[in-house]
Amino acid sequence: MGKKKIIQKSGSPEIKTATAVPSKPTVGSKNRIENGRIYVQASYNNTIITVTDDKGNVITWLSAGSLGFSGPKKSTPFAAGKVAEAIFEKIAKSGPFNVEIFVRGVGSGRDASVRSFLSKGLNIKSIRDTTPIPHNGPRPRKVRRV
Repeated sequence: MGKKKIIQKSGSPEIKTATAVPSKPTVGSKNRIENGRIYVQASYNNTIITVTDDKGNVITWLSAGSLGFSGPKKSTPFAAGKVAEAIFEKIAKSGPFNVEIFVRGVGSGRDASVRSFLSKGLNIKSIRDTTPIPHNGPRPRKVRRV
């Protein structure tokens, strides 16, 4: 079994000094995002909401179709409000809390999604409409000859 180790105690007790150990950050504070952008794309067929940070990295996204709405129900204001509520539930802990909203498209879910974000208490810095507008449009058809 081997020899037993004998520990000799000295007469003077050793004084241990306490050193300050840096505390570990909480799990939520590491991934906490303060500023971000919310992109709302509202078409005639669907409403898609994407949340990004300041640099444009996607945090999360949702659409009315992914929540279970199908057919013409996807483009309703009710579906857009539900998508905005579900997005807020996803970002409630980690952020972003100060957001800029970019709205694109002509669908009926534009206003409903922005209103639901307002009611949830996000700090909205700005709301911008980025719907593309044609400057001159396509070339007109040639004149019909009869």
